Amino acid sequence: MPGVSSRRPDVELRVPADGAYVSVLRTATAGVAARLDFTLDDIEDLRMAVGEASALVLEGARPDADLTARFWLGTGELAVVVAADADEPTAPDPEGFAWMVLTTLATDARVATTDGRLEITLVAAATPLEPLPGAQPGPAS
Repeated sequence: MPGVSSRRPDVELRVPADGAYVSVLRTATAGVAARLDFTLDDIEDLRMAVGEASALVLEGARPDADLTARFWLGTGELAVVVAADADEPTAPDPEGFAWMVLTTLATDARVATTDGRLEITLVAAATPLEPLPGAQPGPAS
């Protein structure tokens, strides 16, 4: 999704960097994806990806840090950046199980470690919905 970091996010959520709050990010992710007409399977995949990204970011987060999720909405596409401040931000092992889960669940997954911060960017595309058998197209708007 071009321009993710160069424009203001459509939704931004900030919670304490504590595993107890990951469910808040996962729930918010589901709500945003539902707004974009993602299928239930796509929503669940994205929820799991945000949960994995949060776990990876929390591993090195400072105790006083915030866990943030920023969302950019596109047509049939959603980009999410999960991040937290860290004393020594370390990129996850690209061969590790958690990273493999992320790259399987998301269309694209990237990591950045800059300025004492670990950021994981996920991009997910909605599966196009197929019309029901025998359904007639509605009137043109």
